[in-house]
Amino acid sequence: MPAAWRGFTKSMALSCRIRANGPGSQQGVPRGVARILIVDDDPAIRDVVRFALAKAGFETVEAENGREALARFAEAAPDLIVLDITLPELDGTEICRRIRRESTLPILFLSSRDEEFDRVLGLELGGDDYLTKPFSPRELVARIKAVLRRGAAPLAEAPVRVLSHGVLTLDLDAMRASWNGQEVTLTATEFGILRTLMTRPGKVYSRDSLMDGAYSVDKIVSDRTIDSHVRRLRAKFEAIGAAPVETLHGVGYKLGVCR
Repeated sequence: MPAAWRGFTKSMALSCRIRANGPGSQQGVPRGVARILIVDDDPAIRDVVRFALAKAGFETVEAENGREALARFAEAAPDLIVLDITLPELDGTEICRRIRRESTLPILFLSSRDEEFDRVLGLELGGDDYLTKPFSPRELVARIKAVLRRGAAPLAEAPVRVLSHGVLTLDLDAMRASWNGQEVTLTATEFGILRTLMTRPGKVYSRDSLMDGAYSVDKIVSDRTIDSHVRRLRAKFEAIGAAPVETLHGVGYKLGVCR
């Protein structure tokens, strides 16, 4: 970790502890709000993230290594995981693989590396977003809220609760996709992309349009990021012999005939 970022996290962590233990501080957050699992082996970073999330009204649980993260995932039933990639015992990518075997729980990766390969790998494994250290706590909170909204809220312009196109059906309330009655398990971001395509079947959506539909806050997302999500989305349908998403090279994606 760069020395400047290490100093910043120590300073922020000290400030967090002073505020958390000072006059008028809250000792806990009532359940009913989203619960976030923070996984990082650096206690200073956990302090920064915990304080930022508590200030935003979230409840938090923590883990400092890979095995503890899986145990907290099973015990605490979090609504989202903030997951560091470089961890002792089990790294973040392996944790993501194991969680994706049984859950579509939103995962936001943290990493001290800004290589495009690492970002794409995290998304290919089923991550919903990726943030590089050093990061702004305010941006982290905004991204977490955006991911949670993608998974929970129906489209504002689509008051109907179920979208159908041929044999493809999306239940917006249950966040469930099915093809000819067979359920297809999607992450929040994959669901958001498919939901956007289904609002106007046959319309060609650029990558920017899909980004706007799948992400609820303004942010820069590379073409590779959207392509990674679409590739995973396609693979899940191809596994049951379906191919609803079509590519127009150099233009974007559209929802084809579903039968």
